[in-house]
Amino acid sequence: MRGLTKVGGLRDARGRMNEAGGDRIERSPQATQTGWDVVLIWFMRLTALLWLGKAVATWASILDVMPGARPFEVEPIGRQTVIVYFAVIDAMAAVGLWLTSAWGGVVWLLAATSALTLAVLTPHLLPMSAPYLGVQASIVALYFVLSFLAAREIR
Repeated sequence: MRGLTKVGGLRDARGRMNEAGGDRIERSPQATQTGWDVVLIWFMRLTALLWLGKAVATWASILDVMPGARPFEVEPIGRQTVIVYFAVIDAMAAVGLWLTSAWGGVVWLLAATSALTLAVLTPHLLPMSAPYLGVQASIVALYFVLSFLAAREIR
C-alpha cells in the first residue's frame, strides 16, 4: 500500500504529511503564459473554427442540404468513404484544437496531412484546387513554426 500513499513531502512525528507534501495527482500551479504560448493558443482556436466549418460543410454534403451539390448517394463508394472520414476526423480535430490539447493537435495534423496526401495522390477521391492546397499546407507549416517558438520560449 505504500505506493498509494502521499509522496514527496516531509512527515511529522506522527507520520502525517506536512503541508509541503502532495499527492501524485495533485495539480501543480501552471506557469504564466507568455507571448508565443498565447499566439499558439489563438492560432489553434482560429484553426479549430475553420475546421469546424469544414466539418459542418462535409456533414451538409452527406445530408444533401448543400444547394447545388451532387447528391451523396450518387458518389462512388471510394469518394463516399473519404467524405465520411473527413466529416468525422475534421469535427474531432476541431474540438481537440479548441481545447488546445495535445491529442487535438495530433488529430488535426492527421486530418490535414491525410487531406493533403489524398488530394495530391488521388485527386479523383478528394479534389482540391492548388490555392486551397497551398493554404492548407501553409496552415500546417505555421502551426509547426508557432509550436517551435512557444517551446523555445524561456519560462
